[in-house]
Amino acid sequence: MTKNIQTHDAVTKKDAVNLDRRGVLQMAGAGVAALGLAAIANTATATANAKALNMTREWDKVFPQSDKVDHEKVSFTNRYGITLVGDLYLPKDRAQGALPAIAVCGPFGAVKEQSSGLYAQTMAERGFVTLAFDPSYTGESGGEPRNVASPDINTEDFMAAVDYLGLHGSVDRERIGVIGICGWGGMALNAVAADKRVKAVVASTMYDMTRVMSKGYNDSVTLEQRTQALEQMSRQRWEDAANGAPDYGPPSLDLQGGEPQFVLEYHDYYRTPRGYHARAVNSGNAWTQTTPLSFMNMPILSYISEISPRPVLLIHGENAHSRYFSETAYEAAAEPKELLIVPGANHTDLYDKLDVIPFDRMVAFFGDALV
Repeated sequence: MTKNIQTHDAVTKKDAVNLDRRGVLQMAGAGVAALGLAAIANTATATANAKALNMTREWDKVFPQSDKVDHEKVSFTNRYGITLVGDLYLPKDRAQGALPAIAVCGPFGAVKEQSSGLYAQTMAERGFVTLAFDPSYTGESGGEPRNVASPDINTEDFMAAVDYLGLHGSVDRERIGVIGICGWGGMALNAVAADKRVKAVVASTMYDMTRVMSKGYNDSVTLEQRTQALEQMSRQRWEDAANGAPDYGPPSLDLQGGEPQFVLEYHDYYRTPRGYHARAVNSGNAWTQTTPLSFMNMPILSYISEISPRPVLLIHGENAHSRYFSETAYEAAAEPKELLIVPGANHTDLYDKLDVIPFDRMVAFFGDALV
């Protein structure tokens, strides 16, 4: 067990996890027999969706392009038939043979041109094939309506990225890891608990979106407040159904004065040249009014202990308002696990500050796990 602030010793204890595969297949029943036809239909859907996407070809990231990696815009389809768009990064001086790979996504409300792309490019400089992608319904990825989130579909998005990497000619499919940032840290942990192909997971400056949406910050929401929120969103569904389209909330991070410090930190990233991107929900756009509805009663970290015996690395800033999410997740996770607290860092410092994000530790972590 490792819980450190400045020491970076890894934990290597592993416990076996037994699964009753026969029982899982029996539950699937007749649906298993339909997989062949579904695969054919899904391929046709993927082709149609890819043609409909408007993918940019110019470099429009909020960080400079590295001359140490090769970059390619790619698309792939998730299990729900939604076409996702990603940026694939490969080490320019890569050796012959298949390389370890990492799927990267987050933060919640961001796009791949922001933090996840920076993480992906940096890890590619260190020798990994990496894929930063836009979640369903956001950025350049497909899905209608726009700017809606789902704990189920967004967890599936990570698994679909693993599908893509595992079929790529430069990737060793037995050496795939995942990095989730902010709200996608929780999605990453949820995905890896279910997807046994993934060998290791990093959650950086992690949010559990189901917890914060249902219970508020520091679990401060009362039952009465929760009930009122559900009442409002339930009735909003009638409005949306009558209008034939969802209603959207106010523009994100429009400051009115008196906001908490962490909101100012978000604004400093998403609404300034530091991290602004026109396609990001958090850069002045908005989620649908009913987006929190599916998060309210679906806790995504219920099975975090089942990531074991694969290793988990949780990274958080010492001064982050969200630090308690990683601390709680660390307690619930099984060995091998590590909680790395970055001294002096706040939540958004781990979005883009290259001198703060512990890339050396992540490289060592995946280097040990993806062997």
